Amino acid sequence: MAATVSRWARRYVGIAVASLLAWQVGLLVGVPRGTEVALGLYGFVLHVVFGKAYSLVPSYFDRELAEPRAAIVQLPLTAVGVACLALAPFQGTPDALEPAGAVLWTAGVVVFVGTLAWTVRDNLAGAETGTGGPNAHRERVDRAANAVVPVALAYLLVGSYATLGLAGVVQPVFDGYPARVTHLLGTGTATLLVFGLGVRLLPRFLVAEPPKPLVWVVLPTGAVGPVLLAATLPAGRWFHLAAAVETVAVVGYAAIVATLFVRSDRRRTALYGVLLGAIGGVAAVALGLWFAFVGLDGALIPAHRRLTLLGFLGLTVVGVSLQFYPPNVGRWPGCDDRTALAAMALLAAGVAVQTAGAVLLAETVATAGVVLALAGALGYAYLLAGAFATR
Repeated sequence: MAATVSRWARRYVGIAVASLLAWQVGLLVGVPRGTEVALGLYGFVLHVVFGKAYSLVPSYFDRELAEPRAAIVQLPLTAVGVACLALAPFQGTPDALEPAGAVLWTAGVVVFVGTLAWTVRDNLAGAETGTGGPNAHRERVDRAANAVVPVALAYLLVGSYATLGLAGVVQPVFDGYPARVTHLLGTGTATLLVFGLGVRLLPRFLVAEPPKPLVWVVLPTGAVGPVLLAATLPAGRWFHLAAAVETVAVVGYAAIVATLFVRSDRRRTALYGVLLGAIGGVAAVALGLWFAFVGLDGALIPAHRRLTLLGFLGLTVVGVSLQFYPPNVGRWPGCDDRTALAAMALLAAGVAVQTAGAVLLAETVATAGVVLALAGALGYAYLLAGAFATR
């Protein structure tokens, strides 16, 4: 069972890396917003989440995965669904492409959530954590982290249903505003899982203790913020509150990450991606606060989207996946920590330059940022391919 889950987790990550590369190449040639979201969020970020959740969630709930073959069933559904959703916004494609993609995606999500829910059905609140021995003092934090996992899975179901609504398959959620769907999946599912799994994984990786008061702030605000954002976008007094709540969660998480790094004497190379991601998250919510209190700026919306999807979630995913698949495992030339640092630095620099280009209304600068990010993505892909080939 463990071998099956591990093998298919690598395939999910492979689909995610392919989506990342297609996303960055697409930005160079110019693609619609819907294609960018499909590749960056559905294809890249969430496929890494799927692949690792099949192994991490059962172990964190002190259970064994109920049906390992679920990962085999889900992958073609969500992967083909992403391809359909990414192609649908282009002119000349069949009208049935978006509904087909939404149905396939949602079917895969139902398999994923259903399998995990059945696995932990007698421990839904996560009170049983499997924490013991030298980690026994972490049990309270682990229970709190477990408690937000079902919330994140609920956001995934609602966001997938909303995806069906955007495609015209079912009645739209709220008013069918696409940004609501993006926040349900990106902020509700991916970001909340980063918070929940992060406060369990990072202290163990870095062998340091997080500031516990911040944990009790980050997890509740991270659970509530996404639904407030989705319900109140794009303006108004309640949107101000939603943006403030999510900002508290992201800034608090960044403070946890920074504190762990300061306290740790085992700063692993891959986890610098997580640190860079936390910085990107602070930048993303700062821009979100600007939108909430000053007003939406069409020129800055792409910058906010890329800061969130690549600067925050993307770099976090890159750092964590390189921790699970260390660069040094690969026997290919250049598979080492130096290449990993270069790849993460290029991704971070690429997002920063893209943001600067958007602020300055300088298309050439923004394009240079995409080139930098593409170079970083290629380095990341090379390292993972080397590790997978060796295994």
